[in-house]
Amino acid sequence: MKTLKKIISWVSTFGVGFVLALIIGIFVIQPYKVDGHSMDPTLNDQQRIYVSKLSHSFSYLPKYGDIVVIDSRVERSRDFKDDLVEHPLLQLIMKGSLYGDHTFYVKRVLGKPGDVLEFKEHRVYRNGVALEEPYIKEAMNYVSDSKWIVPEKHIFVMGDNRNNSRDSRDIGYIPLDHVMGIKIFPS
Repeated sequence: MKTLKKIISWVSTFGVGFVLALIIGIFVIQPYKVDGHSMDPTLNDQQRIYVSKLSHSFSYLPKYGDIVVIDSRVERSRDFKDDLVEHPLLQLIMKGSLYGDHTFYVKRVLGKPGDVLEFKEHRVYRNGVALEEPYIKEAMNYVSDSKWIVPEKHIFVMGDNRNNSRDSRDIGYIPLDHVMGIKIFPS
């Protein structure tokens, strides 16, 4: 009887800890690993970062220049089930994603709803003003005659390594519910 009480105590303690870890990881803070060189020199390949999930939980806009983790599958909608099965603890238990191969990208916010972005003279212009970007790796090779107008409830993101980044120029505008969080540390 005493052994059974100890087992029940341990199982309930583990259960409460597991549920708390899920809640914290889904709604408050979550670790991610940078995969690739698109954020060089700001972040390095395989560097671990932690993001605040509050922007995702409460659907608020990140600020200009914030480094965010995005779900690159912008062609599909997201729901709570996605947040649950993508949690690191469940991924560890399930040994991979239920959705197959997809990628979370780490990028920098350059445009918010209503902004007009242009790419000329190897620079980014937001609403007609060239951005000062001391964090980029090198001058951008990309130029375009098109103007990008960021729609409501979306953002426009780019990597700091502009010549080696798959970002909004390729995948399009990022719906706010696809912004998984804002990098908080390391800074």
